[in-house]
Amino acid sequence: MSAIRFTDDPGPERPGAHARVVEADPETRPPAAEVDPAELAAQFEEEKPGRTLTGPVALILTAATLAIALFALWQVFRPLAQGSKYYLIFFLAGVLPLVFLAYPADWRLPRLLRSLSARRTATPARRRTATRHSGPSRVDWALAAVALAGCLYPVLPIPLGGGGGGYDAFLDRQGLLVGVDVLLGTVLLLLLLEACRRTTGWILPAVCLVFLGYGYYGGLLPQTWAVAHAGLDFGQLVDAFYNSDSGFYGTPLDVAATYIVLFTIYGAVLDISGAGRFFVDLSAAAFRRSRTAAGRTAVASGFLLGTVSGSGAATTVSIGAVTWPILRRAGYPAERAGGMLAAAGVGAILSPPTLGAAAFIIAEYLGVSYLQVLGWAMVPTVLYYLGIVLSVEIDARRSGVRPAAMPAHSAWRLLARSGYHFASLFAIVGLLAIGLSATRAVVLATLLAIALSFLDRTHRLTPRRMVAALSSGVRGVLAVTVVCAAAGIITATTTKTGLGPQAAALLVDAASAVSSEPAVVLALTALLAAVALSLLGLAIPVTASFVIGWVIIGPALLDLGVSAPAAAMFVFYFAVLSEVSPPTALAAVAAAAITGGRLVPTMWHTLRYALPAYLIPLAFVITPTGLGLLGIGGPRRILVATAVTALGVAVLAVAAGGWLPGVGPVGVPERLVGVAAGLTLLWLQPVPIAIGAVLAGVMTVGVFVRRGSPGPSGGTRAGSPA
Repeated sequence: MSAIRFTDDPGPERPGAHARVVEADPETRPPAAEVDPAELAAQFEEEKPGRTLTGPVALILTAATLAIALFALWQVFRPLAQGSKYYLIFFLAGVLPLVFLAYPADWRLPRLLRSLSARRTATPARRRTATRHSGPSRVDWALAAVALAGCLYPVLPIPLGGGGGGYDAFLDRQGLLVGVDVLLGTVLLLLLLEACRRTTGWILPAVCLVFLGYGYYGGLLPQTWAVAHAGLDFGQLVDAFYNSDSGFYGTPLDVAATYIVLFTIYGAVLDISGAGRFFVDLSAAAFRRSRTAAGRTAVASGFLLGTVSGSGAATTVSIGAVTWPILRRAGYPAERAGGMLAAAGVGAILSPPTLGAAAFIIAEYLGVSYLQVLGWAMVPTVLYYLGIVLSVEIDARRSGVRPAAMPAHSAWRLLARSGYHFASLFAIVGLLAIGLSATRAVVLATLLAIALSFLDRTHRLTPRRMVAALSSGVRGVLAVTVVCAAAGIITATTTKTGLGPQAAALLVDAASAVSSEPAVVLALTALLAAVALSLLGLAIPVTASFVIGWVIIGPALLDLGVSAPAAAMFVFYFAVLSEVSPPTALAAVAAAAITGGRLVPTMWHTLRYALPAYLIPLAFVITPTGLGLLGIGGPRRILVATAVTALGVAVLAVAAGGWLPGVGPVGVPERLVGVAAGLTLLWLQPVPIAIGAVLAGVMTVGVFVRRGSPGPSGGTRAGSPA
């Protein structure tokens, strides 16, 4: 979750760099070395690129972000006596005005349409670059001032038109808002929608307006409809948004203001202290003598960078800029390499100890420690990367990948010189294990990273760099903060209207229409939920996708007996997978821009590499034994679930890749049997496990038989790949 990972920190600007990569034909695109990774990452992040500010405006922004950072750090050890909501009011008052200064009011296409086209004309690209370099307009300054007033109104100590009167007086009017309360609440609502449009595009504001319209007009629906409700007037809606614990100042904003901002600061400190480059160099050095060194380096780099990153697209660009030249020398086709990079990059949001932003919301929603959420993610993360590594090994043998010249660094020498970068990561886990809160743990880990940076003269955190890290960390959380605040529109509307249980009942009824068998109903509900979450994630950021999925789809899973941890992690995984799901697949689009590969084939290769991430969540939802994949249950359950699912992942990797390592190519009949075996093994019950194991054996025997059968010229077929 570094400064470049929750939003688009523009970084050093190279005008036209992105246009050169995306617009050119695959054969003529420049190598990744010619592309500025920070510029390219900004183009493919879930949030839009921010302005590159200079002069007095840049100083104002730096001073404001520094103040917010210090305020957030102070809150960890000296929380405000009035409570967390009081803190959130001031935090949003600091962040929202900065959004209007840091993000231009351009009118780009929605995220869905933008990512469907990999080729863009040079003129709009130059226009967007020029917009990013222009400073805030008078309208932007005016909106920032109004945003500041709207945010601070609840703590206004003087009476104003029957309202105002201070924080306690504002809370006392809950459910009884006066005209000025409704007016300021409406202004803040509109400003949050505009801030979301500036940072994420049109789709999320449109979704929020749909929920707003449902809350206002839902009473006009026929009362026989399951989703009908009694109806709410506009004042009631504004009250729910502005003066309740489920609106603007609800759990999502609380998470952004207490957890995410601290982790982005921590990530910025690690980034500036040279940790990112060290992780990539270490990955290259660790596998330099292997035939599949290039592919393993890309995967390991994604995992290590994922420990400090919260964005799949940005991690994809970071590792791709370094490892794509190595992959190309090894003989990887551009599309296959792009799929590998995108899948490894998305693992950044799935990898402990710093999962994506939604993981912190899980901890708050379920009332558990963040360490527990990390524990739930451990086995799925291992299985996810197991699937990628197996696919890398299979592709290397099937495609005849050759050893590539790797940097001659010694892994042990790198560890001896820069291994201290791991210390703060271990410190987070250790501090959580002894009972410290996640906020205190990350602050102490940040202080440790700052102290250790002085071991490297090149990357030591001088006062100037420290200011840059704090400012960059806060700027990295601007977009996710407004997304979390706007998510309050969705959660408050759902709570007030009872939409969650109603939508859950519709989902379960749709599955029950097919079969009355409870196991089948649960499986079909999980499949429908997975499809719905994947479609939802195509249009909106991961955090908002998770919030909507949890309040709408979560209740359906819970009603069918799925445990809360399994339901929450299920929603989390499918919200994350929007970054590799066609037709948007931002991580795959970013990888195609790096490698110059064709976009659609890159997306399909990404799906193949990321296949375990789609299937493992189904495994831990549809059977009680699957909870072992979340580390829940005794050692026997955890071991059995992990071993069987690992076998299923391996069989599916062989079937998808068309090659059995150590044996040779896999024919189409054997691949079909392998798919059936892998899917059956994911149903973690004795009979399906036995059937899946038998089918896996049949596939293996079939490959051996095919290998030994005579070819067209009387020889064997052990030769060329399928």
